[in-house]
Amino acid sequence: MNEITKLFVEPTEVSRMHRVNLNQVTFNQQVFDHASFGISLVSPDGLILTVNPAMEKMLGYSKAEFDGKRIGDFTHPDEAQTGIDDLKALSSNGSEVQIEGRYIKKNGEIMWGLLSFKLFCDETDTPMYYITQMIDITKQKESERQLHESVERYTSLKKYNHDAVISFGLDGRIINANTMAEKLTGYLIETELIGMKLANLIGNENVSKILEKSLYDNSIEHDIDMLVTKDGKTVEVLASIAPIFVGGNNIGFYLICKDISEQKKLLLAKEAAEATNKAKTEFLAMMSHEIRTPMNGVVGMTDILLDMTDLSEEQRSCIEIIRKSGETLLSIINDILDLSKIEAGRIELQEEIFDLRKCIKDSFSVISGRAEIKNLSLTYTLNHDVPDYIYGDHERLKQVLINLLGNAVKFTPRGSISVKVEQRKGDPDKLVFTVTDTGTGIDPAWLNHIFEPFAQIGSFMTRRHEGTGLGLAISRRLVGMMGGEIHAVSDGTNGSSFIFTIRLKEAPELPGEQVCEPMPNNAMKTNILLAEDNPINQLVMSKMLEKMGHKVTVVTNGKEAAEATGKEHFDIIFMDLHMPILNGLEATQIIKKSLKEKSPRIIAVTANALKGDREKCLAAGMDEYISKPVKRETVMKLLRQFALI
Repeated sequence: MNEITKLFVEPTEVSRMHRVNLNQVTFNQQVFDHASFGISLVSPDGLILTVNPAMEKMLGYSKAEFDGKRIGDFTHPDEAQTGIDDLKALSSNGSEVQIEGRYIKKNGEIMWGLLSFKLFCDETDTPMYYITQMIDITKQKESERQLHESVERYTSLKKYNHDAVISFGLDGRIINANTMAEKLTGYLIETELIGMKLANLIGNENVSKILEKSLYDNSIEHDIDMLVTKDGKTVEVLASIAPIFVGGNNIGFYLICKDISEQKKLLLAKEAAEATNKAKTEFLAMMSHEIRTPMNGVVGMTDILLDMTDLSEEQRSCIEIIRKSGETLLSIINDILDLSKIEAGRIELQEEIFDLRKCIKDSFSVISGRAEIKNLSLTYTLNHDVPDYIYGDHERLKQVLINLLGNAVKFTPRGSISVKVEQRKGDPDKLVFTVTDTGTGIDPAWLNHIFEPFAQIGSFMTRRHEGTGLGLAISRRLVGMMGGEIHAVSDGTNGSSFIFTIRLKEAPELPGEQVCEPMPNNAMKTNILLAEDNPINQLVMSKMLEKMGHKVTVVTNGKEAAEATGKEHFDIIFMDLHMPILNGLEATQIIKKSLKEKSPRIIAVTANALKGDREKCLAAGMDEYISKPVKRETVMKLLRQFALI
């Protein structure tokens, strides 16, 4: 009988073994060899004497490799080391001791183990050996970890959820709730919510519906839109219902409530803002129409008068003053309406391929007369890396340039004004425009304020210069719409520079050269229908067209316009949009539907000039769109384009 076998043999057990024909030695050896848990014999000084096969397999060492090892040699470094002295102290009363910890296998893997050990002594209580047992509990520990993480996630979700979470049983009473439920309802979780009837919060009818139908009808949660608080107030909520299953059995539900009171307030505020914006837009449209319509008469009639050859110098001078005053007033009106339209989001960029050099030259031509009076030189430079043609809104770019050039002329008594265009260094997708003058300069303290509406480069108290003070504010907004920024640089004495950028959109292909032929003196007479309800505008437009040599028929509403096209052929129609009985859009649709391909070209004439008007006109079948006041050059261009004169 070997040493380990002797350890398991007791005299009384031997007799029992003989009763069932079992050999005690064989039995003990089989238990030791085939046990599913690790067994080891440890000497009183802590050396491992022998291990069973299960221990070898568990830690990955052979029996020979265990020789000379101590019981604590396999413990993970982060665990508290258990030496022989610790074992003696723990087992001093002779009881079995269990230690749970991590152990390192031979291949480096970490194993969780439950180590049990017991001290055996001789008759004189002298320690003889320890018997240890090791059970691999790694899978159990992993399951515990996953369960713990799941519980932690659930607890965190419940605790930190921005929505109120209430669990309740099939008896309709609250089981638990989170902090948000406490805040939302006003009830304390531990002393008031737990055990309370859920009906106190959402009503008996809703509780009954949940318990009876929510397992198969998800729409029940839509009926719960109010929650009653402790002080009797109601809170608007968005509710969700989720069943609780344990062991496959439904034991209750979660009620998740989102407080949407603030969202409702924001929605109402948004609707109010939209209504205000709509009213502002409608007011803007009305003001645009009401102001531009009489201005059309002022500007148009002065143009007609100036075409007369029998005017005296005094008469012509008076008419020129009227014309210039009208243009100044129109410029102020345009500034105010432009700023209002931009702020109301009523302006969109009309982008197309255009010649950048021509755009700059056109801008110079507008201010060249005033510059010539002061004997100012005007120059522009385009760097070699700037494309000739770009894609964008040339009218809005020209508007910005004219605003800046106009200010430069206004504040430059002598010297020069220049425009330079280049690509931004390090950002080739941006074009940089610099408008520089040799004028009076700008106080550096004002540089951050001059782009605000109604600010002027000069003292508020001393109005030395005309204008609304809106040009720079409009320019900043237009530059922003074109993907750029604007700022000014000046030392306050030696002129100033205005620098702005736009996003470069290079033309995909160069347009063909277009030459605008002058109108010949023997131009073909065109039969024109003028649909306009305002008597002054009727007179202006008809006189303008007749002086060009065309036949003009005037009608006062859309119904008359549609009827006239059925009786007579017209080459072109100038159609006002706002007319009684039938407006211009409705009349256009009737004419297009009636005459089809024989329909004359129809040009919309309106005093609104708001975002979306052009699109509405083209969608109704119109061919072009112009805004009042109508200038002679614009009319001539349209006649060349559409009347084939």
